[in-house]
Amino acid sequence: MRKPTALFSFLIILAAAALLFALPSHSSKPDAPSAAPSRIFSFSYQVHVPAPKDGSGKLLLWLPLPQQDAYQQIRDLRIEANVAHSEGHDPEYGNPYALFQPTASQLSAGFDVSVTFVATRLEHKASLTSAKATNASMNTASDPALQRYLQPDKLVPLNGVIAELAKEHTAGETTDLAKAHSIYDYVVSTMHYDKSGEGWGRGDAVWACTSKRGNCTDFHSLFIGMMRSSNIPARFEIGFPLPESKKEGDIPGYHCWAEFYLQGTGWVPVDASEASKNPAKRDYFFGAHDDNRVFFSLGRDIRLSPLQQGEPLNYFIYPYAELDGKPFAGLQSHFSFRDLAPAGATASTGNTASR
Repeated sequence: MRKPTALFSFLIILAAAALLFALPSHSSKPDAPSAAPSRIFSFSYQVHVPAPKDGSGKLLLWLPLPQQDAYQQIRDLRIEANVAHSEGHDPEYGNPYALFQPTASQLSAGFDVSVTFVATRLEHKASLTSAKATNASMNTASDPALQRYLQPDKLVPLNGVIAELAKEHTAGETTDLAKAHSIYDYVVSTMHYDKSGEGWGRGDAVWACTSKRGNCTDFHSLFIGMMRSSNIPARFEIGFPLPESKKEGDIPGYHCWAEFYLQGTGWVPVDASEASKNPAKRDYFFGAHDDNRVFFSLGRDIRLSPLQQGEPLNYFIYPYAELDGKPFAGLQSHFSFRDLAPAGATASTGNTASR
């Protein structure tokens, strides 16, 4: 029997090596986490508290502070004022805030507060194509962590016209994802972003569905009401927008958005008002929040601690003060930002567990 030639032996070794490298390795590391668009910026939140007309009284001032989570990291937070402060959280949602209690002499002169910080904001984009995301609707009412997000707010009832709209626009849908998409399509197609006249900006879901216009609070109040009426947990978040086309400047006011809970996926981001203003991004904003925002507070009907004597706050983004137990008007606020890295840079998401 002839011995294999050197060339034949070499070919056998080469084939074996190719087969070995083709087989999956049990010791190989998992894929690196995907990168997400991010924005790094400094943020300034300035408040002037004028002296009361009579120059006296007991004043409490609450200022919301930015949140930290998987999509937003805060560093170098500085609170500067000539009035002592403490920090706390509201008892229902855990929103952080700073509490100021000036002395009589400090109050009689008026005072200023400066809050500055550096934030890294990542895009939050949920995967809605997995099998778990399309499972039939499951009852989430038994989960205590989701209970609050199935209940009404003062301006977001879950009966009457809101319930009727939800039933009408989810008819025939068998999954929570399909129901959510139908509600989103209805809100984006029906509502118009319009801040003229009066009534807008309160997040009154009944007013929104009747007038069919408003700002982000109105869009998302209607969306959240219809979702909760369909037994799908949904929640309200508020912060400030960062202009996509600018690297620094003043910010005139807040922006808010929503999330809904999907079994097997977690909290899914939605921005119906931005979708209405940017039709080309309509599909994107069902399942995503871009990095052009900074998140401060969660929820509606906020009760502070120590408990304010006035009504619960409709939402908590601007400073709130009480003088002798009554809401104190005249606070002046100014908000600004400055990019510290080019917008659109990428950063590793790492652990993307939902808030």
